[in-house]
Order: sequence, then structure tokens, then C-alpha cells
Amino acid sequence: MAKKALPKPSRTTAAATSGRFSLPQADLLQLARDTVALATRGGASAAEVDVSEGFGQSVSVRQGEVETIEYNRDKGIGVTVYLGQRKGYASTSDFSRQALAQTVDAALAIARYTAEDPCAGLPEKALLAKQWQDPQLYYPWQLSVEGAIDLARRCEDAAFAVSPLVKNSEGATVSLQEGQFATANSLGFAGGYPSSRHYIACSVIAGKKGRNAEMQRDDWYSTHRDPADFPAPESIGDYAARRALSRLGGRKVKTCEVPVIFEAPIASGLLGNFVYAASGGSLYRKASFLVDSLGKRIFAPGINISERPDLPKGLASGPFDNDGVATRSRQVVSDGVLNGYFLSVYTARKLGMTTTGNAGGCHNLVLEPGREDLAGLIRQVKRGLLVTELLGQGVNYVNGDYSRGAAGYWIENGEIAYPVEEITIAGNLKEMFMNIAGVGNDVVVRGSKQTGSILIQRMTVAGA
Repeated sequence: MAKKALPKPSRTTAAATSGRFSLPQADLLQLARDTVALATRGGASAAEVDVSEGFGQSVSVRQGEVETIEYNRDKGIGVTVYLGQRKGYASTSDFSRQALAQTVDAALAIARYTAEDPCAGLPEKALLAKQWQDPQLYYPWQLSVEGAIDLARRCEDAAFAVSPLVKNSEGATVSLQEGQFATANSLGFAGGYPSSRHYIACSVIAGKKGRNAEMQRDDWYSTHRDPADFPAPESIGDYAARRALSRLGGRKVKTCEVPVIFEAPIASGLLGNFVYAASGGSLYRKASFLVDSLGKRIFAPGINISERPDLPKGLASGPFDNDGVATRSRQVVSDGVLNGYFLSVYTARKLGMTTTGNAGGCHNLVLEPGREDLAGLIRQVKRGLLVTELLGQGVNYVNGDYSRGAAGYWIENGEIAYPVEEITIAGNLKEMFMNIAGVGNDVVVRGSKQTGSILIQRMTVAGA
């Protein structure tokens, strides 16, 4: 049977926001400028204002029945003022003139009683973004509740169709999220744009009866700015079911030291560990194993990591950061050597450095893939572990120690042998980064970090 296509999105134009939001983008920008002026007239030596609004629709279906229908619409305005190097912040969801005046007064009152901070203040004017093109991050999804229910049912039905062992479901969900923002400061900067992010997810439970009765769950989801980029919802449900089925018959393994592969969806977490350790907040507090690491090799030779804020439809794209500083593409790691940190204006000043345009986080951090897919990485492992799920928190960023509960598949002679569960993997991030033996080309994009599966030469696997 042919699989029906998803509903087509609207065109990405300024007109696309008409009727989707309570205010046009131009009005949002003017509101931000007016509130900045209100703050400076009230005595602020400097001010910045962020205005945002958004809405979302989420529908969940479980065992064919509609379980939840949720709709949200939010808006808010945040006011940051400076009295010299004293900082105050206040926010409101009321856009009336009176409410904005009260919010500005509250921020000023807070600033008066805040200690001076020599690093506080707006960015240097030369660093602010001046001109940029529409980042093309907004793809509205004209999806009715009935349409969302249909997509969710198709997704879940496909999961149940895989095998009679797929007995239960935690549900299939279809969600659309759209928003817009505007930001302005007293140095004359003003900017903003709309964006969207949608997802389709399915989580199912597979089970066996009899003496070896057991239940296993797994899930799969896809997220995109543009709904036209989604695969058929049936493929998401189908894959979620196959993942759950493949976990039946899980075993424990004896404690050993072996190569470990992190599957792509969780390998991005290793990039997240790197970003946290290389971020200004961790560095100036001396709470990172990467303090004073610029210009040093911290990854294995051949590892290259770039930051791409201009990626079309990127989930972390943007022409400026939360400080209004212009973003730029850069090579963060070259052949394993660290070229730059992730700094906001404030953390850069704390370190005596210059901002890297990373207030609010990294922008599409991309670990350069290798030639092999996941199957190719598995073939390189004579005896080891493929990790597909991590449990708990066990990272010490001061010294790099890493320990997490895990589940996945045991590898023998370059092939999957059987599923494993109730194990712990342990190592040290400094050694793990240096011992990366391969990066797959099976990239799964779900956020600001993009990578394929990652093969690490040796980690401790603790089991029975």
C-alpha cells in the first residue's frame, strides 16, 4: 500500500506569519525599541530588551485512541538594565504600556541593590550584528488536529504491524511549534525573526510470553524545522518497533575493557560534554578539565569539529547570539587541536578574552563524519559494545571522569551478537576524546550537535 505524504507546509515568506502570531514582526521590534527607550529615560545607563511569542499544538495517540490534545500560546518580554556595572532584570507577559513601565521600574530597583560586576554590560558596539539575510528558519505547518491525529495513528499502526510481539504502546505524538522574537539594546542594535520546530515520535513495547517472559521498550523520533523534510510517519513507527524487538533477550556481560561504539543519537551527547567543558562558565570557574587547552590536542588526530550558524534549516542556526553579537562559521577543532572556546560577552570578559558569539549555546556543531556507516564501524570491532541508550548522570567536568548506565548490543567478530542491559560504561572524557577511532557517516540531526556514531578504542564495561 502506498504511503501517504505529509501535508505540505506554507512557503517561507514574511507573509507566512500573518495570522499565525498576535503581532507582526515589525511591531515586535518596535515594542523592543520602545521599551529600551523607556528604560534609558528611567535612568538606565544601558538596557536590552527581548520580546517573544509562540504557540504549539501537540497530539498523542495510544493504541489507536486519542490520549492528549494540547495547545499552548505564550508571550513574554524581558528587560535587562544597567546602572553603571550594576545589573537588574525583570519580565512580564503583559504588553500593556503600564505593565512595561512597571517592569522597567522593577529592573531598575533590582539594579540599585545589586553589587557591581566589572564584567557586566552590553557588548562592544563593533561586535554587534549589523546586516544579515533572513535565516529562513520558519516553516509553518498548517496541520489541523484531525490531520495530526491521522499522522499519529499511521505512525503507531505501522509499529503494531511489524510483529505480534509489539503488544503495547507508550504512544505516538505529532507536535508543531512556532515562534518569533525581537531583541534590541541601547547601542542601536535591533533584530529578530520567526522560527519553527516540529516533531513526530513513537514509543512502543515488545514482549514475550512463557518461561522467558519479558518486556522491552524503545522509541524513535524525527524533528525538523520544515515538515516537508519528515519521512513518512509509518517509517518512524516501523523503526521504533524494530528497535524494541531487537532488545528482547537482553543479557548481562562480565566486566571487561573493550571498544565501545556510541550510536549516533547518543553520540551527540559526547559533543555536548565537550561544549560544556569548553564553555566560558565552566572555564572561568575552573570547573573544567579543558582549562588552558587552547592550541592543544584534545581529540584524536583526524578529528575535525566546525560550528555552522548559517546552515539552511539548521536547528541551531542564527545570524546573532543572545547578546546580539554576530555569529560566524569557524573551525573549533582541527586535526584534534582545540582552536576556540564557547564564550558569551560576560564569560569572555571574565577570562580576559573576546566573545565567540555563543551566548545561548553553540550553533550547529558538526563533527566531520568518516567514510564508514554504523555497520562499517561495527565490522572494525572484534569484541565490544554498541551503546544505544544511556541512563543517569555521571560526568565530573572538573577531572573528566565519565560513568553512565547503559544498554545496547554486544559485538563479536564484527557482528551484533545479542542485546545487553543492566551495564555501566566508564572512562575519562580526556582519554575518550583522544581515543576516538572512527566517526560514522550515519548522522542523525536532532539538535545543535551533529555527529554520526562514534567508536572509542577502549572503555570499561561493568556488568555481572
